[in-house]
Amino acid sequence: MRYYATGTYLCQTLAWRATGQVGRRHEGGMMNKVEEYRRTLRGLDDWEPFLLRESGLPGPRGNIELARAVADEGDEELFQTYLSFEAEIAPTNSPQEFLAFCGVLGLGRLVSEGKSELLGTLRDWASDPRWRSREAVAMALQRLGQVDMDLLLTEMERWSRGGLLERRAAAAGLCEPVLLGQPEHARRVLEILDVITASIVDEEDRRSDQFRALRKGLGYCWSVAVVALPDYGKKMMERWFSSDDKDVRWVMKENLGKKRLERLDAEWVRESMVQLESR
Repeated sequence: MRYYATGTYLCQTLAWRATGQVGRRHEGGMMNKVEEYRRTLRGLDDWEPFLLRESGLPGPRGNIELARAVADEGDEELFQTYLSFEAEIAPTNSPQEFLAFCGVLGLGRLVSEGKSELLGTLRDWASDPRWRSREAVAMALQRLGQVDMDLLLTEMERWSRGGLLERRAAAAGLCEPVLLGQPEHARRVLEILDVITASIVDEEDRRSDQFRALRKGLGYCWSVAVVALPDYGKKMMERWFSSDDKDVRWVMKENLGKKRLERLDAEWVRESMVQLESR
């Protein structure tokens, strides 16, 4: 499976299991690979040469299974060392970037185990110029959500009023089906998306990479959350159909184009698209 900027790998297996989209053979193979890497790491005194060699970078897909093993086996001192590989010395698609990715992912494990003071560090990394590091933040947040969704929601309510990439991290970190099984959680996620969507109306620089990353994220996140709580979610989306803001309208159209919404309510999707295109 290839790793994309608009998806997250950490929770996909759980989500696929819940929807029956992938059999146990695939899931078992992935988990066996992570366990194999964990055993290998336990036998090494110095992980760095192995991680650089097996990183998968440069290339289209980093070694996510190995990164998960590092997050499971490492400690805070190691993760902080890997976080020193900032963009200036570990540019995008370099093997050294993988070390930073592992460090960020490792923070997610520590936060999920109760070290909530590290959420501030994750928030800083949400604005890293490298997309893989930003994706690692979303994956780290989802690991917290698996353990304490209420804490994640409270923290993301703060991030939703932060910088462009912090808002993007909040949306991406929350909008995974496996995290939205409880209606109250889905409702709060929809309300956070509403706040983030409202915030883009006031943005003046619509050409920045940061704005485009946020817009792209919102272009799929609404559909994920609406499927989790359809009646409430559709009404919240409908409030934005009359917006005159071109980027808000783009976000709504992108979400209406997702297959998950078509499967949910194809007639509503058609009517909503007509409404949007008639303006």
